[in-house]
Amino acid sequence: MSGDVASLPLTIKPVRAFRDNYVWLLSRGHEAVIVDPGDALPVETALADLGLTLRAILLTHHHADHVGGVPALLARRPGAALPVYGPAGEAIDGVTVRLKEGDRVDLPSIAASFEVLDIPGHTRGHIAFVSSDATDEPLLFCGDTLFAAGCGRLFEGTAAQMHASLGKLAALPAATRVYCAHEYTVANLRFAVAVEPDNDALARRVAEAEAERRLDRPTLPSSIALERSTNPFLRVAEAAVRRAAERREAGAAASPLATFTALRRWKDAF
Repeated sequence: MSGDVASLPLTIKPVRAFRDNYVWLLSRGHEAVIVDPGDALPVETALADLGLTLRAILLTHHHADHVGGVPALLARRPGAALPVYGPAGEAIDGVTVRLKEGDRVDLPSIAASFEVLDIPGHTRGHIAFVSSDATDEPLLFCGDTLFAAGCGRLFEGTAAQMHASLGKLAALPAATRVYCAHEYTVANLRFAVAVEPDNDALARRVAEAEAERRLDRPTLPSSIALERSTNPFLRVAEAAVRRAAERREAGAAASPLATFTALRRWKDAF
């Protein structure tokens, strides 16, 4: 790792794709890494506008809106030996390094390293990337598992898997910055308010998020501390959340998992 590179600030920018996706672009100096490039065109535009050279791609799961741009990005760079890091448990074309929990990704081009977590639920092989050395605060790139004030749908995994995965992410340091892959915050907050209408922290968050969106600005990153205080899917042990779930579905207060399962069904129909 070059000391010159490490002395430069790490910049993290959202590259907008499709209707509400964010491709996260990490850079130091003129070197860049991207996370979940569902579409190549906006990534190429951002790289060109910022004068950056792409050095690696990180993928959290196999859905097309997260990986669809990989073939075109690789085709534009023949012979570049561009590493593509992705989940070991999913079949994704172009992945060169398959990862599972406990693996480490070293990215000297941007002076950062990431630990890998298995977080199934949204998909069976979903992974997250966590860095404790890239900036002063830890970073989390969690794809479609944890959203700002919400969580992903259960397309392949089970409620028990997703509940466990969210618990794993909630246990990260409170200051961890959360970079999820969609601008769903305002819609998720509407549901959160339906669950916990008397949560003052939630009311403040709604006002802040709505103000950002009126200015067409991202509501991300979030933080683990903010999610713990306002995200109903991380608050399933709270009495108010359990009562709300029980009102919706008999038996939902029996356990945190039962509460989570009821909340996820409620959100699916919200």
